[in-house]
Amino acid sequence: MNKILFYVFMISLFASGPAFYSCKKNANGRTTLNLVDDATVLSLSSQEYSSFMATNPPITGTPAAAMVQRVGTRLTAAVQTYLAGKGQADLISNYQWEFNLVNNAEVNAWCLPGGKIVVYSGLLPLILSDTDLAIVMGHEIAHAILKHGNERMSEQLLAQYGGAALSALLSSKPAETQALFNSAYGIGSTLGVLAFSRKQENEADETGLYVAATGGYDPNAAIPFWQRMAAQSSGSQPPVFLSTHPSDETRIQNIRNLVPKAMVYYKP
Repeated sequence: MNKILFYVFMISLFASGPAFYSCKKNANGRTTLNLVDDATVLSLSSQEYSSFMATNPPITGTPAAAMVQRVGTRLTAAVQTYLAGKGQADLISNYQWEFNLVNNAEVNAWCLPGGKIVVYSGLLPLILSDTDLAIVMGHEIAHAILKHGNERMSEQLLAQYGGAALSALLSSKPAETQALFNSAYGIGSTLGVLAFSRKQENEADETGLYVAATGGYDPNAAIPFWQRMAAQSSGSQPPVFLSTHPSDETRIQNIRNLVPKAMVYYKP
């Protein structure tokens, strides 16, 4: 949303009444539109995660599945340490972490509010080590703790439903609410999935690197990993992960610039 549209939206919201207007600062201190209450999002997250896992049973007993569990356990401890150091540990106080590998050829991964992380098997050919996986999972965890999905849902609520509260929409239009949630968080079919903004991607790249480095994973690995991801976009149909996580030389250069900052958190 550019600044002009943002101000137009804000003026229209104030004209409709202050009850419809809500902005909050995310974990990076950026002011974001927030029409989505945490309780409703966590409830939707739990429901949609259970539904997804019912039709996508996790892979178990393989080295790759063990890697997902190993890296996930280490990163969840790291994100607790990272946020505590910023005085923001309360952001994940309601999280009940789970990490699963599922059999799906798409190059994709996501983390839902509440700490439910899913890695698709289609991503594995690009994962050469635990550190590569930590870069991906750290990035997805960052989207969750920065509440980027909440922000995207809020923008869609404003655009499609005039800023109606999510809880009200859920009771009146449950199917539409489910579709909106799945689109915002990249669950299920990729058709119509909302793209993260460049600002959100930059935030997730930065915070994800800090979380991975806090967990003892070398942030320098992010550069060759994202270069491999960028190479995947040369085909006519780029991977799902790239459809919502744009990767190009500008982004890779930004990550290269972030690595020295991330190294401050790195303790191998």
